[in-house]
Amino acid sequence: MKRPAHRPLQAAVIGDASPPPEVAQAAEQLGRRLARLGITVITGGLGGVMEAVSRGARQAGGLVVGIVPSSRLEEANPWCTVVLPTGLGHARNVLTALAGDLVIALGGGAGTLSEICFAWIHGRPILLWEGSGGWTDRLEGAPLDSRASSTIHRCRSLDEIERVIRELFGDAPSASL
Repeated sequence: MKRPAHRPLQAAVIGDASPPPEVAQAAEQLGRRLARLGITVITGGLGGVMEAVSRGARQAGGLVVGIVPSSRLEEANPWCTVVLPTGLGHARNVLTALAGDLVIALGGGAGTLSEICFAWIHGRPILLWEGSGGWTDRLEGAPLDSRASSTIHRCRSLDEIERVIRELFGDAPSASL
């Protein structure tokens, strides 16, 4: 895939709204790594994995966009730099998935699965953090259907996630690097 020349990469990070502590910690570390790479973090703007990755990214000086389901700006977690209130409820999942050049999933239930499916349909590379539970571990990494519109990458560590991002988008993930 070609790296966008006019802006930094955007990673939609999706996952469990109530993750176990080790998954929340991994999400926070992921946020820090993405920010250090100059990648904008996009989330659903609420708690759990969304809040943890947002906290990590902001603490590392990154930009975080929260796409919240209600029409209330204050619904977003406190780590969001930019809040987009949609008033769409779960239908906002399509916006979250499409806002990223790639999608990274940690655990998750039905909402995360819907975002993975939207990413697949619309050709966004999908990175699944293996061992984080939920749909991330249930999906085998095989094509979701015959479209072959995207790729699924199973990753076991931050280093593996960074390696896949660099393979997909080149050595400089950000336009500013």
